[in-house]
Amino acid sequence: MSPQPDILVVDDDANFARVLVRSLQRRGFPARAVGSAAEALAACAVARPTHAVLDLMLGEGEDGLRLMQALRERAPGLRVLLLTGYASIATAVEAIKRGADDYLAKPADAAAVLRALGLEGEPAPLAAPEPARPTPWNRLEWEHLQRVLAEHGGNIAATARALGMHRRTLQRKLAKRPSPGGGEPPL
Repeated sequence: MSPQPDILVVDDDANFARVLVRSLQRRGFPARAVGSAAEALAACAVARPTHAVLDLMLGEGEDGLRLMQALRERAPGLRVLLLTGYASIATAVEAIKRGADDYLAKPADAAAVLRALGLEGEPAPLAAPEPARPTPWNRLEWEHLQRVLAEHGGNIAATARALGMHRRTLQRKLAKRPSPGGGEPPL
């Protein structure tokens, strides 16, 4: 018999974390939220979670991928879902390579989180449905920038040199929110 699920939500956006925890609890799952890597490690020392929902970029230089490794050392068998507001193919591939069980873009509702964690309903589909329209060029550009940035270990200056552009131009392009992928009709 598997242990009772215990979900730890780690997100620096306190409102998002609070709403997600409340939704999970309404569905009968014990859940708690923390806002930083240090708080997550402390919470893991008190009670070992079975599932974790981690924000990819936690603020103040904290990284959900590094935190995932530290949490797994403290709670073997931990099932991890990475959430991010800046989803891209490059970050999804990197997250899965480093051992994340699943990866979702924000905003994600409780039902999607539970499916991704394997706690409710059918597992989330691995492949997205075929888009009705091609992916916008600015989305493709943003994903390419993210991939090259990941290849250079997050070093903006090295990435800008590799792409042949000025560092500030690269920073402006990375700060913009990418267009959604194809398939959504314009508003």
